[in-house]
This record gives sequence, C-alpha cells and structure tokens, in this order.
Amino acid sequence: MTTILDPTDERKPVVRAVSPRPDSLTGRIALLDIAKPRGNVLLDRLEELLRERHPGLQIARYSKPTFTKPAPVELRERIRNDCDLVVEALAD
Repeated sequence: MTTILDPTDERKPVVRAVSPRPDSLTGRIALLDIAKPRGNVLLDRLEELLRERHPGLQIARYSKPTFTKPAPVELRERIRNDCDLVVEALAD
C-alpha cells in the first residue's frame, strides 16, 4: 500500500494502491495533455521515445480543455474505451 498526499487537503493523506504496471507496452497508449504550459513538450518527447523503442505501439493523443477542471466525462470514456494505458502530462 502506498500513501499519496493529495494536494487538496494535506491534513488527510489518502491511502491508495498503486495501479499495477504492465509487463510490456502493447496495444494502444493514450497521451493526455491536461493543458498545463509545456505539457505538450513533455508528451511530444515521450511519444518520440515510445515510437523509437516500441515501433508497433499505437499512440493516441488527447487534450483536456483546461487544467482547472477534471477531464470531461466524454473524454474520459473515450480514452477508457479506446486505450489500454494512459499517461497524463503535468508540466509547467
């Protein structure tokens, strides 16, 4: 069990299990830009590295309309239905 500190209320740490990591990268990966400055730069480089190291991997790019709110339900459902794994970019 891993403790993750949620920045919305540091007085009450949230205990969550870390999601299991896949043994290999296969299928379709979602790269989600949450609309923070330079997040797209991080995802561009990550996509480049993934394509070099895993040539058969399918990569889909998604963007949130704003970082100040959760991703719209429709976007979350589309990613869940279309992809096997998601990487979310947080950058400034």
